[in-house]
Amino acid sequence: MTWNKSEESQRRLLIEALAAGLFSTALGSRNVAAQMLGGRPEPLPKEKSIYRLEGQVLVDGQPATLDTRIAANSTVETGKDGEVIYAIGETAHLQRSESEVTMETKEADSVVVSGLRVLTGKILSVFPTGKPVRMTTRNASIGIRGTGVYMESDPEQTYFCTCYGTADIASTSDPTSRETVVSLHHNRPLYVLTGEQPGRNIRLGPFINHTDQELMLIEALVGRAPPFVFPKDDYTQPRRRTY
Repeated sequence: MTWNKSEESQRRLLIEALAAGLFSTALGSRNVAAQMLGGRPEPLPKEKSIYRLEGQVLVDGQPATLDTRIAANSTVETGKDGEVIYAIGETAHLQRSESEVTMETKEADSVVVSGLRVLTGKILSVFPTGKPVRMTTRNASIGIRGTGVYMESDPEQTYFCTCYGTADIASTSDPTSRETVVSLHHNRPLYVLTGEQPGRNIRLGPFINHTDQELMLIEALVGRAPPFVFPKDDYTQPRRRTY
């Protein structure tokens, strides 16, 4: 994928400002002064799905607005300049540009997301405890329980960070490559590969492309907080223990 580092940096700063309560939710329709008077993010009303969007965003093939509803079986696509933050039931997501994600549910008309198929792109997601969810890509199948996670999917590999919680990670092409991660704070990011020797299609990865501020933001949209605490409200960088 092609990423404009300058645009990505600007978007990241905006997300951090949102999480810090510096901007209102009505982006794009107010001036900067008005945005600066906004409060901290709060849970979305039940009739709302989208907290913020930018650029090209499609929901089930149709251009999205702040009033578009996203169902537990919807497909969300973002263009080259697109990004969207949304919530469905007790799950919340920050989907970056050039990404295609299909939600899955076990029951018609349900708001309970039971799975995500990330065909391509990047997504940060948070899920409630006690409700298993399966995330799949072209080369990975991941069962998660009560977690915050970040995933990047492309044809050659999947990057997956269990930000907190438990994840059962497996290569779809190699049943012998599997690992269970129990994470408190980004403990063990992994790459799931295709075409390596049996048992070697999962390897350790770095901490990349997502922050604790972003996790704070999307957890707030569903009335929760991450299981870590910042000493001050002005935190702007991802924190990670040394293991």
